[in-house]
Amino acid sequence: MSADTNNSNTQTTAATPEVRSRFRYWQTRTILLTMIGYALYYFVRKNFSMAMPGMEADLGISKTNLGVYLTANGIIYGISRFVNGFFADRCNARIYMATGLALCAVSNFAFGFGVDIASWISGQSSGSGFTNVLILFLGLTWLINGALQGTGFPPCARLLTHWIPPRELATKMSVWNTSHSIGAGLVVILCGYIMNNMGVGAHHFGAWRWCFWIPAGIAMLGSIMLFVFLRDTPKSVGLPELEGTTVKLRKQTAKSAEYSAFLREKVFGNPLIWILGFANFFVYIVRFSVLDWGPTLLKQSKGVSLAHAGWMVALFEIAGIVGMLVAGWATDRYLKGRAHRTCVFCMIGSTICAVLLWQIPVGGSSWMLFAVLCATGFFIYGPQALVGIAAANQATKKAAATANGLTGMFAYASTAVSGVGFGYVAQHYGWNIAYFAIIGMSLVGAGIFMLMWNAKADGYEEKTNAN
Repeated sequence: MSADTNNSNTQTTAATPEVRSRFRYWQTRTILLTMIGYALYYFVRKNFSMAMPGMEADLGISKTNLGVYLTANGIIYGISRFVNGFFADRCNARIYMATGLALCAVSNFAFGFGVDIASWISGQSSGSGFTNVLILFLGLTWLINGALQGTGFPPCARLLTHWIPPRELATKMSVWNTSHSIGAGLVVILCGYIMNNMGVGAHHFGAWRWCFWIPAGIAMLGSIMLFVFLRDTPKSVGLPELEGTTVKLRKQTAKSAEYSAFLREKVFGNPLIWILGFANFFVYIVRFSVLDWGPTLLKQSKGVSLAHAGWMVALFEIAGIVGMLVAGWATDRYLKGRAHRTCVFCMIGSTICAVLLWQIPVGGSSWMLFAVLCATGFFIYGPQALVGIAAANQATKKAAATANGLTGMFAYASTAVSGVGFGYVAQHYGWNIAYFAIIGMSLVGAGIFMLMWNAKADGYEEKTNAN
């Protein structure tokens, strides 16, 4: 049997052993390359947190301004994921992802040269005029970086749904989803080394700049790698489309009225996508509340030293990797691809963990804190990975990036609650009320996932108006 790329009904299961072998090779290659590429997006995003102490010491930028940079970056990133999802479904994913990563690297190079650029613009190397220009330039540059970061996940969603069958997507995409934890972990190690060993003088003046330049150089090399070795859909390498994922449109053009109608039905008019989006909002509130406030919460409410608290939060992330893998495997193995059902169980688990964390007394067992935090990470990272998988399956491969862009926008809108909101509650009402807030958010998330309990695993069997 030939791999007729013009016949969209060609099924991979009916292909020759040679075609199946080629498909497996390209599937594995695509998964690995996109994992590396997406991890490198985190190299030029999560480096900021490690550079902040140096920026505060060297430049005198306040914690408030640094916090504004983080919040603005997170919100614009969420909007950018949505906008880029709409375009990524219509573009060559190889070019889209490689170009986006290269532009993120350029923005990081510019951020590292911020002092020099601000000095050139203001005509000063110190003083209020220079400081104001510097703060504005760095803020705009990091805002631009947040917008460019939105080019990372959408092309990956497009690629993965074209190369992985719906009934395997939860398992394999959960493996893929570890890429952001890997990237974030590696860049923290790299930037920690940079901050301790580079720069001038006893306080390593200027070391923070290398936290942007070195990761940017690595990301630029990664973008070249993606451009050279990555490919788009199976058709682009002469292979058949996945079995059972054919979605016919009378006009195979992204600009057609049929395609717009398809998007309205499968994404913007699909109540399941909106349910996933609202649920994702609460998933990310719980996740970011622990990540961003974990060290402070553990120190002030449980009497844990900052050194130990930092390790506990790091292990929360590592346990999350295990949680993603188990959740994806269990979804395909026991729930026949119904990722939304797995999310219900995970959110109930995270709610129980939040209650246990609240009940551990001040000065209580550090091992118990460690165990509960790891369990929390295990449960909350399951939905964090599976929402994207469920959205991709419900919207089908032709709208996977758009659907993930929409649910991702909800996710990063949560920073308004997990950041300023959580801090306000803790400051004015105390940590007990803050714990209640986490428990409540987790429980609400479980309830929202329950709304689609009876939904099918994917939207491929549904008849659409665009058929």
